[in-house]
Amino acid sequence: MSALNIKKGSTSHSAYNLRDTHSDKIERHTLAVVVENEPGVLARVIGLFSGRGYNIESLTVAEIDHEGHRSRITIVTSGTPHVIDQIEAQLGRIVPVHEVHDLTAAGSAVERELALFKVGGKGDARVEALRLADIFRANVVDSTLESFVFEITGTSDKIDAFAELMRPLGLIDVARTGVAALSRGAYK
Repeated sequence: MSALNIKKGSTSHSAYNLRDTHSDKIERHTLAVVVENEPGVLARVIGLFSGRGYNIESLTVAEIDHEGHRSRITIVTSGTPHVIDQIEAQLGRIVPVHEVHDLTAAGSAVERELALFKVGGKGDARVEALRLADIFRANVVDSTLESFVFEITGTSDKIDAFAELMRPLGLIDVARTGVAALSRGAYK
């Protein structure tokens, strides 16, 4: 018998199993990417994700410095710590990218999303939709005899919870902005 007797399927004692099993955990990260505001930059960033098979859960982009011609792309993605590190490094190598910040790794961040919900219904369902909207601090921004349009801001979890409650009451349509986020405290 050799000194390295390993059962088939066992990797806990293998000399070749150098992966840290804790680092294989899938994590959700919010990345803030400051880029030149020029044609094709967003396509290049998105191309990086699609070309390598990385998923984007949420994407928002807007100009943040008109005079400096810079925009901020906020991307919510998931992956192992190794994959998140790869995404950060690869984003940093794209020429029009000025800064890449992992808001999740930097500590706590403030994340908000805006959503519009069209909910149809009459009678008790209509009353219940209004009651729940009040609890969630959603605003009625349009009303007809057959439907409401609610506006709600908050975390993605809050918006998901509101959607689940509105679904049986007559949810017709949803529009979501995606996550906007800033790190708390001093920006690194």
